[in-house]
This record gives sequence, C-alpha cells and structure tokens, in this order.
Amino acid sequence: MTRLYFRFILVALALMLGTQIAVAGNKKLMTVNAAKVAAERAIVESVIGLKVRSRESVEDLVAQNVTVDAKTAAAIKGIEYTEAIYDPDKDIAQVVASIKLGRVSNIIGKNINFGGQTIQRVGFATSTPEMAGPLRALRAAELDAYKQLAKTIIGFKIDSNTTVEDFILKSDSIRARMAAAIYGAELVGYRWDENGDAYVKMRLKFGSIQDVLGRRLKYDGEVVEVEGIGAQHDDFNQASTDFGGDGNFRGRTQIREATIDVPVGPDAAPIVPPDAQGGGANLVPRQP
Repeated sequence: MTRLYFRFILVALALMLGTQIAVAGNKKLMTVNAAKVAAERAIVESVIGLKVRSRESVEDLVAQNVTVDAKTAAAIKGIEYTEAIYDPDKDIAQVVASIKLGRVSNIIGKNINFGGQTIQRVGFATSTPEMAGPLRALRAAELDAYKQLAKTIIGFKIDSNTTVEDFILKSDSIRARMAAAIYGAELVGYRWDENGDAYVKMRLKFGSIQDVLGRRLKYDGEVVEVEGIGAQHDDFNQASTDFGGDGNFRGRTQIREATIDVPVGPDAAPIVPPDAQGGGANLVPRQP
C-alpha cells in the first residue's frame, strides 16, 4: 500500500512538472514569435514605408487631443533574425531582424534600388498584458517620431479661429492635421526614462518629396532627425488599466535567455541601420 502510494505521488509530480514545462515553453515561444512579428513590421515600415495621419486640437489654449494613425501593407521575403533574447522574469522578448535589399517598390509605388544594403530593426513583445506598458510607450513614441518627420518634410495644415470681446478672449480654436506617406526612415536609438516614458530617435535622409502644397522638391541627401515621445499611463483617463511594467536565427530558432532592461536608462544601446535614402509624399487632397 505504501509503495503504491509513493508511486502515485511520483506520477502526480511528474505530470505537474511536465505541465509546468509545457506552459512555460508555450509562453516563451509565443512571446518570442510576437517580437519577431513586431520586428518584421518595423522592417516593412522602414523599407516599404507607411501612411501616417495625425489630428491635433487645442481649445482656449487647453490641450484637447492628439491622434496619430499609421498603416502599412506589403509582401516581403528575406527577413532574417540575428538575435533573440527572452527575459523569463518579465516575459518580454527582444528580436533583432535584418534584410538585405535590392530593388524595392515602396508604399507610393516608387522603385528604389538599395544596392545590397542591409536594414536592421528591433521588435519587443510580451504575452503578459501587465508587462506591456513600456512596450506600448515605445510604439507610441515611434509613431510620434513618424508624425514629426512627416510634419517637418511634407508639411501640415492648420486652422485657427479666435474671438476677443472687450479685451477678453472669448474663444480660441486650433486644429492641425496631416496625412502623408513616409519611407526610408531609420531608427537611430531608443530609451526609457525613470518614469517609464519612451523616447525614439529617427532620421530620414531624403532625395525627393511631394510637399503639402503639391510641389515636387528635390534634395541632395538632406537629413532630418527627430525624437518621438510615448507615455505609459493616461493621466486623463483614470479608469483605464495601467500596464506595468543570445540566439542566432538560422533554420530552427535559437533563443537566449537573459535579463532585458525594459524600461531602461538613457544609455540604451541603439539599433543603427546603414544610411538609406528615403522620402515622403502628401496624402491630403488639395482644395480646389
């Protein structure tokens, strides 16, 4: 009876251990795969480009809202994963992806010959929603950087109405909007500050653009660099949920487990791709 009891205990422990290993393995693989997909999207946004639309409003000199929408779509092949790191304590994965490019048709149908250049981007992801805060802030900072690039090189439209009565400001309204296609933008670096807010530096070395006035302008490799900012927490919506928080890919994925400093300090190591010429085009219909 005692021997049978011990056998039962050993079988139960083996089953429990096997289940735990299976769950951990599944979670790790899902997180790493999500980071790979994020890195793939980053490659597409840099190489093919993306469409960015923003709307900003201020009423009576009080901030109202800032909305940035971005989308891209492409068929692409040849992406390789040069590094994958998984942090089991945070359930966060970091994947570096790269692609060697020849001739590419970008988001506005323009053919660009990259001449064998290699573009490299990084992606982060998690399977645990409570750990997604810093990663969401990083993506928000990335879109803010794209918005700034578009407003700088393409331009934007602004509408303003102000009324003063008897020396008193009665109403003041500012609306800014932009819609543009950006391609060839490079990631210079990224970091998080002590509050968990994310910062992304991007630059664009551009040749020809179509600005907000519909003019086609030619530049000789001029470079614009911006820094986008993204926050983890929404101070204006207290009801929202707060989100806290080496390998070589050849054939079968090899994943290195290590600590990933997310969020990190100002000395975060940047991912710097080689120089590539990009550009942009205005997407806002011109008024007759």
